[in-house]
Amino acid sequence: MRIVLPGGTGQVGGVLDRALTAAGHEVVILTRRPTRKHELAWDGRTLGPWAAEAVDGADAVVNLAGRSVSCRYTAANLREMMASRVDSARVVGEAIAAAARPPKVWLQMSTATVYAHRFDAPNDEATGIIGGAEQGVPDYWEYSVRIARNWEREQEIANTPATRKVALRSAMVMSPDRGGVFDALLGLTRLGLGGAVAGGRQYVSWIHDVDFVRSVRFLIEREDIEGPVNLAAPEPLPQRDFMRALREAWGMPLGLPATRRMAELGAFALRTDTELLLKSRRVTPGRLLDAGFEFEHGRWREAAADLAHRARARRESATKTLRAVRNSA
Repeated sequence: MRIVLPGGTGQVGGVLDRALTAAGHEVVILTRRPTRKHELAWDGRTLGPWAAEAVDGADAVVNLAGRSVSCRYTAANLREMMASRVDSARVVGEAIAAAARPPKVWLQMSTATVYAHRFDAPNDEATGIIGGAEQGVPDYWEYSVRIARNWEREQEIANTPATRKVALRSAMVMSPDRGGVFDALLGLTRLGLGGAVAGGRQYVSWIHDVDFVRSVRFLIEREDIEGPVNLAAPEPLPQRDFMRALREAWGMPLGLPATRRMAELGAFALRTDTELLLKSRRVTPGRLLDAGFEFEHGRWREAAADLAHRARARRESATKTLRAVRNSA
């Protein structure tokens, strides 16, 4: 198959690119700064040659484009998050609508953040509560939900009758790659800072990178599934338990806890936002499970052990390479 990945140069795009290419598929990445043979230029807002060269005749489009959420949630950054997601979804829809041979399926990245901050019950696609009206949370959390809703709406209203549409309400994708969320959490763990944050009651939803790729391939192939689908492991868990399992996987006995105020200061220093740490994302993959999808890494303890092993192997390989370079100099 020919699979197009708009915005495919980020961490999640890298995971998909490697896996799909290794499986024998032709992958085309749309990016603002192409540097490799299988990358084409686009601006994420307007139609260009990429539409005819990549989208027309493709089997599937998986749109991953959008400004990283790992930043301070200033008004300017929030506006850019909104525009980058809505504009890219709109122009992908325009490209598909204009195609003489439109792709059979369009998977549009969304986010599990669309669901409400809650502790009482999990959010699946059928019974989950969409966020934005919760009491006792920062007002700007509503804007994050609005981004997700507008993101999905742009796909919904696209005039693409020949193309099946799926919105990927993805939890955090855990891979050992540098710069990803697992790498950041592992860095805190290695420093002894991987303890409970603000009590640690808030739920963490996640998905192992292998299962993320498998679920994307599953949804490309399953012609009977459309609309929102939660991409998350079936057992979200409180943050304190999540970090305890990660410390055990790395062999770190200590994890200092952090108060809400400490989390705010740390987020400020790292130029990110506390919503990523404090919002309770209790999301379960109802539609995937109902469709018969089986997770290879459904429990966090085992998933963390696999990811830690791969991260350690990557570090050791990098160290050996560096030593070899130094010895040859």
